Amino acid sequence: MVSLRCKMMVKEELGKLGLQYVVVDLGTVEILEDITLEQRSLLKNNLLLSGLELLDDKKSILIEKIKNVIIEMVHYSDEFPKANYSDYISEKLNHDYTYLANIFSEVKGITIQQFIIFHKIERVKELLLYKEFNLTEIAHRLHYSSVAHLSNQFKKVTGLSPSFYKLLKQKRMANLENM
Repeated sequence: MVSLRCKMMVKEELGKLGLQYVVVDLGTVEILEDITLEQRSLLKNNLLLSGLELLDDKKSILIEKIKNVIIEMVHYSDEFPKANYSDYISEKLNHDYTYLANIFSEVKGITIQQFIIFHKIERVKELLLYKEFNLTEIAHRLHYSSVAHLSNQFKKVTGLSPSFYKLLKQKRMANLENM
């Protein structure tokens, strides 16, 4: 629902400035007319007040698109792509994966693969705490080759085993409920 709210906020700001748009999508806006420097400045400031950012350079825009594709894939899709991640991202953004990976690493200081792993582990945490899935189901759902692979990656990122993490969080939640 966050993306819907963001789209509505962007549309509202464009309307305030009298700018007509063709498309407002997560991370991109296509405006029908040329935008003046004053309108651009006002839009940028008003979006900042709403917690949104107007990206000016092509690299930043591409990085945001890469991040959005990964976040959508990991957090909001019930099924992971059948193809490998590099093919999936490349197809979604219509760019060569090597080009995307190089820009992402240059700007973010981490690889796309590291970014995917971080988000997969965040998704594992969510599934462990709020869904009724066991580790085998989670490993299968997130396309890990095995439960051991998931557990090793989880421990590498968090410093905890998945079962210890779940136990720790359940104890914290129980303590909060007993207050």
